Amino acid sequence: MEYKFGIQVFLLLFWRSALDALVSENDGGWSSNSENSLTDEGPCNIDIWDKASLSHRQFIQQYAYSKPVILKGFSDNTKFQFLCSKSSLLQQYGERMVRLSTANTYSYRKVDVRFEEFVDLLLRPQSLDTLGSDTLYFFGDNNFTEWHSLFENYKAPRYMLPHTTGAYSFGIAGPGTGVPFHWHGPGYSEVIYGRKRWFLYPPDKAPHFHPNYTTLSWVKDTYPYLLEEEKPIECTIRPGEVLYFPDRWWHATLNLDTSVFISTFLG
Repeated sequence: MEYKFGIQVFLLLFWRSALDALVSENDGGWSSNSENSLTDEGPCNIDIWDKASLSHRQFIQQYAYSKPVILKGFSDNTKFQFLCSKSSLLQQYGERMVRLSTANTYSYRKVDVRFEEFVDLLLRPQSLDTLGSDTLYFFGDNNFTEWHSLFENYKAPRYMLPHTTGAYSFGIAGPGTGVPFHWHGPGYSEVIYGRKRWFLYPPDKAPHFHPNYTTLSWVKDTYPYLLEEEKPIECTIRPGEVLYFPDRWWHATLNLDTSVFISTFLG
């Protein structure tokens, strides 16, 4: 009996390791635009902690109300990652309607399309000369009833703020896309596939930007000319990494690849 149990444990660990290796080596089928990926990940000046190093008390004292932090390995979302592969999402949700928002600071315009249509026709690299009001972005306006079967497999970061609960926002976006600077309450952002570059400023240091210019244009036209004291806090996060941003911090994002991501807003 002990021998059989040992074999079962060995096989379970073997297949789990193989599964993890497979996830790390592929991008879920979202690489059709890999030739359009952006190479410049920029510097990283945000603290990075793994689960064995940062306690909940340290998180609250050092980061929750004062500055961003990146957490690595705090949750195992291997299953959720597989469910977010291109083939899996198209099979499960291809005929469902999704709501797209314009990628400017205020996102006034909303457009409803079938998820399959978004993936096949609208999931494209960002053009440098396209305004935010002409860029449709899939993030935030998720129907929680229809997407519940997916979200129930996501393991959210376990460090919550006192008296808050988490609300999910799920998104998929092409290389060069992103949202321009804006602010809201605190939350987490995790990358499932791809890479996402973050730019952040504290509440009392509003960045210089045009609300209808894309993050890509800001990175090309404004970022290189910032004075040292004007530069943002920034980092690029990858699958398995979670960025926490405090309340009212300005932030903008730039997807370096076709990216799948999920945020947990604390309210």
